[in-house]
Amino acid sequence: MNPYQKKKSWKYILLFFAVIIAASSLLYTNFLVKNIAKAERIRAVVWAQSIKNMFVTDNDETMNFLSLVRDSLQVPAIVTSEKDSIITYQGMDSTKTYYKNESSFKKYDPAYFERELKEMKAQHPPIPLQFSGIKNHVYFKDSALLTQLRIFPYIQLLLIAVFLSLAYYVFNSARRNEQNQVWVGLAKETAHQLGTPISSLMAWTELLKEKYDAEHDPLILQMENDVKRLEIVADRFSKIGSIPKLSSQSAYTLIDDYVAYFKVRVSDKIIFEIRGQQDIEALLNLQLFDWVIENILKNAVNAIDGKGKITINIQENMVKEQVYIDISDNGKGIPKSKFETVFEPGFTTRKRGWGLGLSLAKRIIENYHNGHIFVKESDLGKGTTFRIILKSSLKYVSTIN
Repeated sequence: MNPYQKKKSWKYILLFFAVIIAASSLLYTNFLVKNIAKAERIRAVVWAQSIKNMFVTDNDETMNFLSLVRDSLQVPAIVTSEKDSIITYQGMDSTKTYYKNESSFKKYDPAYFERELKEMKAQHPPIPLQFSGIKNHVYFKDSALLTQLRIFPYIQLLLIAVFLSLAYYVFNSARRNEQNQVWVGLAKETAHQLGTPISSLMAWTELLKEKYDAEHDPLILQMENDVKRLEIVADRFSKIGSIPKLSSQSAYTLIDDYVAYFKVRVSDKIIFEIRGQQDIEALLNLQLFDWVIENILKNAVNAIDGKGKITINIQENMVKEQVYIDISDNGKGIPKSKFETVFEPGFTTRKRGWGLGLSLAKRIIENYHNGHIFVKESDLGKGTTFRIILKSSLKYVSTIN
């Protein structure tokens, strides 16, 4: 299992436990809500019975007791006749049960009771109440405590989710910054360490040409190309962590130069084809963009397994002022579910791969060139096409002129 897959597995495990915690919280709160709702209905029934008994008793002590029972049961309730005419109520908002008209007389506000009665009917079935041969109904609604308790777990879970998201973001940002500093330091130190042997190799090749009069010897020329390549690699590493300078360059020429160097170092059964106009120019950094092309072509070579064709098509969108570079191979292909995953650090299908090539290419294109790179299309067993989108030099040149 590669590091990316391990990281993904840990995310699923944490998500599973988060779901368990959330579900447990909701179930327990629902249990409490049901018990409190049951207790409130019992109070409403007791309150209704106390009202009924108050109407039929003549004993003053019993009346006082029933009044105490009625007043102690703080349940928002309304007693209505069979035709929904309001007979009495309890626990209603005293500031809304009456209102003042223009003459400053307090009057009964039917609109408020209408709204409350409608809400009560929606929440609970009525409690039948019959006395003196008349059938009445008692309606009640949830207390403020029960209403708050119903929505509390959702508010709690939302706050926890927001907190965990912020904590995850801060932790990831801090870890990413720390990793970036380590990688930047390592890259710059690598560039520094490569500088001395590269300079020595350049000097040795010059001495070989002079000593053996081999100015045009193909082997020495290839050695020179490799030394220059090492110099480019060292320059790349030295630029990591710095803001690269972009300039107007011919994308065709840059790619053609790298393909000329690269194709003699891979199987001669691999055919390279470059299509497009040579005068199409884009804003790019030579060393870093060269690195992107190198990584994508190496992936293409691995995908076709030593025999096949790699096609590079360069075209310009004049309207959007963009340059499109499509790199296609006729290799193994990529499943659609992996189109985004292939750019994740650590993702690789090779036993000895680090899984950093495409991730690095994405960072260089999107962070340093303000462009885009993505899998344009891919079919298993048929091949893959990567598309790179860069800013055209048209706007850049016109601004300078």
